[in-house]
Amino acid sequence: MTHKQKTTVLLSIVFTVIMGFSLNTGAMHIMEGYLPAGYCIGWGVLCLPFLAAGFFSIKKTISQNRRTLTILSMAGAFVFVLSSLKIPSVTGSCSHMTGTGLGAILFGPCATSILGIIVLIFQAILLAHGGLTTLGANTFSMAIAGPLVSYGLYKLLPKLKVNRLVSVFIAAFIGDLFTYCVTSVQLAMAYPSETGGYIASVLKFLGVFAPTQLPLAVLEGILTVLIIMALENYAKREIAVLGYFREAK
Repeated sequence: MTHKQKTTVLLSIVFTVIMGFSLNTGAMHIMEGYLPAGYCIGWGVLCLPFLAAGFFSIKKTISQNRRTLTILSMAGAFVFVLSSLKIPSVTGSCSHMTGTGLGAILFGPCATSILGIIVLIFQAILLAHGGLTTLGANTFSMAIAGPLVSYGLYKLLPKLKVNRLVSVFIAAFIGDLFTYCVTSVQLAMAYPSETGGYIASVLKFLGVFAPTQLPLAVLEGILTVLIIMALENYAKREIAVLGYFREAK
């Protein structure tokens, strides 16, 4: 097989294996109608600059080299599959992996916001996971805040002489956890505790999320490292175009 064919087959196998684990599961994020209208609008508006930057970032990347479109599609599929794995956690939301760390590492956080919102729209419309009214809040937590942290750590850690793959793991792991920190803040802002107010509500949501989210974040970090290792072996040219090896030094 040609190099391109080997890459396609590998990515298909990875996608199929992960998909196999997602059968009979679903993701809810923050569900439809759970947030007051003002919060829905506010979070949506806050996402707009990142989405605009992401659109132009993806357009520039693809125009420079169309080979990257395959990797971009794979990163989007990775987000879709991982964020569809659900463990019930608290009323109005759930715990699940995000998959956005991979996109942030390869394409940057703004481009990942586009992948994230596309996934969230598909899940809301086709799978009844999440919702259109809560799209802005879910996009900000999963597709903007988490990827920003993942990308920042991925850029910082190699400068501190941390091994490249260890940096990938930490970036995906912390990015996943930070997504749920933001989700906890979003829920607490909308529904502060009667005793203790906003801070008590944040701590309550974090406390409920933590037992399920910590092992899921570890698993996401491991899966992200495995995907990166596969890409390093079978799609080195494509990720080199994205600046992966240069930025990871």
